Amino acid sequence: MRLQFSKRITEYRLAKELFNRGKSIILSPEAQATKQFIQHGETTVFEHCLAVAKFSLLIAHFLERTLKIEVDKDSLVRGALLHDYFLYDWHDICLANIVHGFTHPGTAKRNAERDFELNDIEKDIIAKHMFPLTPFLPTYRESLIVSIADKWCALAETFKIDVSSYIIYRVNFNIALAEGGCSINYGETLAEA
Repeated sequence: MRLQFSKRITEYRLAKELFNRGKSIILSPEAQATKQFIQHGETTVFEHCLAVAKFSLLIAHFLERTLKIEVDKDSLVRGALLHDYFLYDWHDICLANIVHGFTHPGTAKRNAERDFELNDIEKDIIAKHMFPLTPFLPTYRESLIVSIADKWCALAETFKIDVSSYIIYRVNFNIALAEGGCSINYGETLAEA
């Protein structure tokens, strides 16, 4: 049996969708600050959150297209982009960072509520993405999707498996376009961003 979709999911479409759905967060100075913190291996928190958003979208597309399960993709992307919005270097050796895996969802949620307007799904995604390490069951399917995507990305990043360099490149390209940091030459015409 061969599956055929009217629109194939490509890295380009995924990057475009991710950027469009999460643009207000991605372009915010607050989220840009997460580029200074390392998450797993050499991956920054910003890059990790982009990767989690990418794989969350892939899972959502699969659920919608094959199982006809609807997913709030706007909340999914926004929650994924903010799920690790804890704003500190958890690699520093101190007692608080030793329990980082258990405590950072609460910290990330408080920070995100302070800096962004969140709906209930987004708050649940952030607070419960560490299930089952933390005992709080995800309330929404979007929360479960992000939790699964987070585990996959953490594993890939820890073992240096590149699963998201293209999407990170595309999102960074869109950031530069939005900030007017580059232009695109279309032959005879030049489009300034």
